[in-house]
Amino acid sequence: MSSKDEKNLAQVVDKIAGMHEPQRGLMQQVHNVIMGAAPGLKPRIWYGMPAYATSAGSPAMLTLRNDERLNLAVTEKARFRPAGGPDGTLMPAAWYFETIDAETEKRIAGIVRSVHD
Repeated sequence: MSSKDEKNLAQVVDKIAGMHEPQRGLMQQVHNVIMGAAPGLKPRIWYGMPAYATSAGSPAMLTLRNDERLNLAVTEKARFRPAGGPDGTLMPAAWYFETIDAETEKRIAGIVRSVHD
């Protein structure tokens, strides 16, 4: 890991550590799921929030927000795929969460892989 990548990772870890519970624990859990699902992604701060990109200098593909609700979002820089089925050509881009269970972890890992692969 380059020094820039290490600095960016430290900033993301610090940002999450500065959150209040229970958000801090949930965000840390999602961060760990993202890094496990796509270890090649580079964490960084993007517009003040934890984000994940293919390189230290590339635009973020995923963001984690801690506003009124916690959410995982896919940015416009990721490859979108229409949802199909009942959603037709809509492309899902954000998921809100209040808790994380094993099924949610699997879903988050799948989302991460779908925009990274």
